[in-house]
Amino acid sequence: MLVRALGPSVRIIIVEHIIQLHIEKLPEGVYLATSDDVQGLIAQGRTIQETIEIARDVAKKLIEAQNGSNGAVLTPVREIFDYPLIIAT
Repeated sequence: MLVRALGPSVRIIIVEHIIQLHIEKLPEGVYLATSDDVQGLIAQGRTIQETIEIARDVAKKLIEAQNGSNGAVLTPVREIFDYPLIIAT
């Protein structure tokens, strides 16, 4: 959980969540990301990194739009978790 101060008496609490992405390379050479965790998430990019960045933006917008509705409950980030690091060589 992050706490961001907007002023002397205004604070925003930001909760981070882990969302599993399914990324596949399409025959056209682009990458497509979807997620079972966020309904409607579809992102396409030229590289894996670009696809992840687009998916992050789309997920944030979808979660904000679904906030208050009976959408899926996302798992908050724990103190320790695994994260795959992708390195281009």
